[in-house]
This record gives sequence, structure tokens and C-alpha cells, in this order.
Amino acid sequence: MIGKGALLECLDHDVIGEVLVIGRNSNGMKHPKLKELIHLDFTNFSIVQNQLAGYDACFFCLGISAAGLNEEQYKRITYDYTLALARTLFEINPQITFNYVSGQGTDTSEKSRMMWARVKGKTENDLLNMGFKQAFMFRPGMIVPLRGIKSRTKSYQFMYDYFMWLVKLTKAVSPNSVVDTTQLGSAMINSMLRGYSEKILKPKDIIILSK
Repeated sequence: MIGKGALLECLDHDVIGEVLVIGRNSNGMKHPKLKELIHLDFTNFSIVQNQLAGYDACFFCLGISAAGLNEEQYKRITYDYTLALARTLFEINPQITFNYVSGQGTDTSEKSRMMWARVKGKTENDLLNMGFKQAFMFRPGMIVPLRGIKSRTKSYQFMYDYFMWLVKLTKAVSPNSVVDTTQLGSAMINSMLRGYSEKILKPKDIIILSK
């Protein structure tokens, strides 16, 4: 959901000349700026390293719910996949901007009782310590999907289908606690173009950076 939001904003942005989407399957979209790289092993990007050169930013939007997963399973997708790509990109271009979609409640002390918060915390820490010229951790909280975007997580889409009124009420009461997919995409692009004073971006930061 967040990935598609970022992709649509990138394709619409005048400054961006090319977008490479890495996935296991084609997303079915066609656009003059869009290139796709079908890659099955997200623990190893060395064999496609040459195809990753020359880009100014990576917007890492892959994620999964921790529901029903043990720590090893969740860590493989959340930490191992992320760091595998980040290390490859750092090796070929440490000047790249690396944006990671994390989550509200992430624990950078890595001591939380919540397994997902510890794993995301370690992921954030290792990305920020890798040495990229710019790296930003996006913690969006509640997200409103725009432009016809649907969530692949059934429980999330159920909430959007039946409880969007609650999300809108939260937005009305606390405007800086809810972001939409367009704001997320715009903020990612602007982080690459002009940077930001904070490395960990909460909803209010995302809204500010999106403008």
C-alpha cells in the first residue's frame, strides 16, 4: 500500500526520470519512467547488483504483519531482507538516500516486550549506522490510502472498508497523527531532494516534509 503510494508520486514528479521497482512478481503497471526487476531471493542482491547502480534513492516499503509469525520468521522478512538490499546499495553507492518504512511504537533500545518493535528497532539502528549519506526511518502510524490504493493485508483493508469514519474522525481531532499515501510518497521524494533535520520521521514530520 505504501509502496504503491510512493511509486505513483514518483511517476508523477517532474524531477524523477526513472523508477526501478524490485519485486517477485510484476505489478502490472506500464509507464515510460517505470522499470521492473523481478528478483526471487531477497536475502541476496549481489547477482543483480549491476542493475541497481546509478539511482539516487531507495524507498524500502516492503513489510509484513507480525501476526502468526515467530521472531525468526518475522526477522527474516523485516530485518534480513532490508539489510541485504541496504548493504548491496551501500557498497555500490553510499551517497544514496535510503528510506525505510518502519512503524509507530518501534523500539530502538531493542528491549521491548513486543517482538515486532524490537526487530524494527534493530533494523532502524543498523540502517542509520551503516554510513549512508542520508537515511530516514518513516513511522507513519495511521495511513489513509488515496488514488484507489488497496492494502494487501486483509485485516487492514477490512478496517478501511468499514471503519474509515474512525480514521477520518481521528484525523479531525488530531490532524498530525494521520497521514495519507500521497503525503508519504511526497515526503520520501522531498527527503531525497532536500533532506530533513530528523532521522526518525513521525506523522507530523511526514506531513511537514510532504509540502
